[in-house]
Amino acid sequence: MKEGLLKKLDFKKGNGLIPVVVQENKSKDLLMLAYANKEAIEKTVETGYAHYWSRSRKKLWMKGETSGHTQKICQILVDCDYDTLLYLVDQKGPACHTNEVTCFHNIIK
Repeated sequence: MKEGLLKKLDFKKGNGLIPVVVQENKSKDLLMLAYANKEAIEKTVETGYAHYWSRSRKKLWMKGETSGHTQKICQILVDCDYDTLLYLVDQKGPACHTNEVTCFHNIIK
């Protein structure tokens, strides 16, 4: 992500957080939705691995830090309003904490 785009991100709408949609780079499967603050995004850009802000634990976390199911960043895209990110990742193992490939595995209809 270019430094100029990081400065344009609108953290105010989400009270300091930006939603991050995560998609598998090769399969294009939609994996999960998470939230990131500025620090998490900077850490993601710096390390090349997805970092998020845990709203429940109120702390920064790296995806896969305990499970080993990491997300290597291929590309970061910003939406037109600068308030949502799309991470294209190489997912190692399942993305969901329930051990499902994707968090979107429950079907309503």
